[in-house]
Amino acid sequence: MSKFDEKVALYQEEFTKLKVSVDEVLLRAVTKGCGPVIYLPDASKVSSSDKAELDRVKENFLMKKLGLPDNAALDAGIKAVIDILGSSNSNKYRAMFYYLLVKHFKKESIYTA
Repeated sequence: MSKFDEKVALYQEEFTKLKVSVDEVLLRAVTKGCGPVIYLPDASKVSSSDKAELDRVKENFLMKKLGLPDNAALDAGIKAVIDILGSSNSNKYRAMFYYLLVKHFKKESIYTA
C-alpha cells in the first residue's frame, strides 16, 4: 500500500469513528489536491483554535480553490466542520477538513470534473 493510500485509509477510519459516511472517490481527490502537506506532521492538520489558520483556510481554500465569495457563510461552514470533527479533537486532518468543506458548500464538481 502506498503512503497516499495509507493516508486515505486513515482518514476513512477517522470518518468511521465520527460516524460520517464518505465518498471515497471525492476523499481521494481532495486528499490529492492537498499535495505533499498531508505527509507533514504539523501542516497535515488544521488548528481550529488558531484564528490565523482558519483565515488561511477561508482565503486559500474556500475563496481561491472553491471560488466562494467572502461572507459570513464561510465562517459558518468552517464552524460546522469543526463541530463535526469535534473542537477538542486534536486530529483535524487537513484533507478531512477540506473534504467536509467541499461537501458543506456542495462544490464536489470541482474535484469530479
